[in-house]
Amino acid sequence: MIDVIPADQATASRTEELRAQLAADDTVLASTPAILRHLLANRDEALFSDEVIASVRAMVTHLAWQLLLARAQADDIADPDHFACRKASELAGLLLQDAGFLTHAHALALEARLTDHLQRRNAIDAVLPSLMQELVASSDAQVATVAMRAMASQARFMQSFRRMELPLGELPGDLFHKALLTMRSHAGDNRAAEIAERRLRDGFDESGGRIGILARLLSALGAKANRALSIDHAGLALFATALGMASGQDRNLAILGFGGNQHARLAVSLRATGLNQAQVEAQFLYFHPEAKLPEEISALSADAAAALLFGEFAEGER
Repeated sequence: MIDVIPADQATASRTEELRAQLAADDTVLASTPAILRHLLANRDEALFSDEVIASVRAMVTHLAWQLLLARAQADDIADPDHFACRKASELAGLLLQDAGFLTHAHALALEARLTDHLQRRNAIDAVLPSLMQELVASSDAQVATVAMRAMASQARFMQSFRRMELPLGELPGDLFHKALLTMRSHAGDNRAAEIAERRLRDGFDESGGRIGILARLLSALGAKANRALSIDHAGLALFATALGMASGQDRNLAILGFGGNQHARLAVSLRATGLNQAQVEAQFLYFHPEAKLPEEISALSADAAAALLFGEFAEGER
């Protein structure tokens, strides 16, 4: 006689398999900052020529240069650029000890590379995808204005990435605060560092950065914001912002889920937004065209996916 496994038991088993895959993905993400620190500290760059590693190093060094330039200008140093260039590597080394800076720079590098890749492979415009074109031409003045700002900020982001730069004003507020504290610590009792910090804080507006503008654009769309959950329509930048907001994740974490073998995290994240099975599969294939969507996703509700994403799977959702 053939034993038949009850449907509830089979679903629970599939969910446990998905939980195990997600845990494995989380382990990889948790170890990423430590691995990056090791690679960035290795002086034999011929062994680690990966573009992402080089970009992370360069972007954080550029952050350090900007901080030091502000300090030198506050101190009336005759050649502030020379001062900043001379000390940038040292300050960058301190910034690179913080997992937050590593994760943010890593996510931005991955985002820019994927944006270029999707433009080449799928003809998804890096700056003006179809949804952005539509929003720029919107009859709603507020939406059109924010969309224009989003388009301009995305163009600057891609240009900055190609120069391997990360403007200080584009940092999230918490990292901007950490950057200033690190500058102060590096400067010791230098009075100019205090002046530079005050000037930089006075000129900082997190909502005016690219990520803040993208979030405002989604908010302006209201109930139509879910249209941004179609990458071929919205482009990667707006899609990543929408995915993070709709799934309750940090945007950086959502982006890191696009790369490598993070199949389970990406699939669960997409399902947590409320996308149906066909929609999840369509978006999944843009990142992993040769991979198969985890079978367990078909039996997972949006609420269960969200709970699973944050490690709180409820019995009632099985």
